[in-house]
Amino acid sequence: MSLLVLTLPLAGASASPDYSYTLSQDGHQTTRHGRASAALLPATGRAAGELVAVVPAQALSWQRVQLPPGVATNSPRLRAVLEGLLEDLLLDEPARLHFALAPGAAAGASAWVAVCDRQWLRSALQALEAAGRPVARVVPEIAPGAETPALHFAGTPEAPLLLASGLPPDGAVAVLPPVPAALALLPARGDEPLAASAEPAVAALAEQLLGRPVALASAGERALQAAQSRWDLAQFDLASTGRTRILRKAGGLFGALLRAPQWRAARWAGALLLLAQVVGLNAWAWQERTALATKRAAVRSTLTQNFPHVQVVVDAPLQMERELALLRQASGALAPGDLEPMLAAAGSVLAASGSGASAIDFSPGALQLRGLEVAPDTRAAAEGPLQAQGYALRTEGESLWLRLGTAP
Repeated sequence: MSLLVLTLPLAGASASPDYSYTLSQDGHQTTRHGRASAALLPATGRAAGELVAVVPAQALSWQRVQLPPGVATNSPRLRAVLEGLLEDLLLDEPARLHFALAPGAAAGASAWVAVCDRQWLRSALQALEAAGRPVARVVPEIAPGAETPALHFAGTPEAPLLLASGLPPDGAVAVLPPVPAALALLPARGDEPLAASAEPAVAALAEQLLGRPVALASAGERALQAAQSRWDLAQFDLASTGRTRILRKAGGLFGALLRAPQWRAARWAGALLLLAQVVGLNAWAWQERTALATKRAAVRSTLTQNFPHVQVVVDAPLQMERELALLRQASGALAPGDLEPMLAAAGSVLAASGSGASAIDFSPGALQLRGLEVAPDTRAAAEGPLQAQGYALRTEGESLWLRLGTAP
């Protein structure tokens, strides 16, 4: 997974600061390093890329607390619990500070808590989000918990810093000025010197202060190392939940599909596919409308040819049915809803049941025979042929109903 790691500017920076960034295509090796404003930060280059913000060591303080038992690390009360535990250890009001609990912290055990200015961190993250570069994780530049002490010289010759990690007894960290007096405060390891590294700009100062060569470690390498940390300082009201990360990744993928050059061919293919679908749907709809209009014209033509006296066609099927009914009445022919055809149709049921009806009720299109005992299998056998003739059969107790349904 590709990573874009940037360092947040310290409090008091300009409204549109430049960010020191490191781009890695594989998450381990530096691909590109530089400084740019939020709008000019490079893209991660992949849809699954992640933007990680690093909080400078100077912006954080670290406190060791004993978590009370029975308070889960995901409890809404945890913020208030930390405020109570740290109230006497902090110089500022707890409400103005942001707290972040160490990964893997458990109730009833001691844990590290990172503390920084709440408004500064919120504003820094909001500025990146407003520029269309939402942050997936927030990690510290240096965090406690290292097993072996180590020194790192960072900054510039005008403003150098000494970062100490893994200090006994519990792996604490410290930010010190690179002077001999600060080195005297660090614990000694007998004759074995502390591991030391330095950025190229302050390597000479580090070697002069320590009196020995130091390993070189660029700011980009240190930023990538910090991004591998399990820490995520975006907790409580700044929490970056799994759902939020998924939505942000989906938004990043959508943005890449819209703007990234490598997706230009896919965008053209999608546009052409959509255009082909629209054209095809319109052509299909035109053919359906034409076919429907042709069928309606044929029905109207059949009506006017067979019944020339019909001059105005409103509902051709209904008008044709009425004209046929008038012709049937004039010729004395029987309609399917008359008594005789319905009695003839019911005769098959009467013959199969072996009984006769005690009473007959008739209205046009509906025949009721009472006093019959029709077995279920007899009724099931008669329903198919009657339905083919356009009749619906129904039994209610000892009554049999025969109704004219759809025309056969």
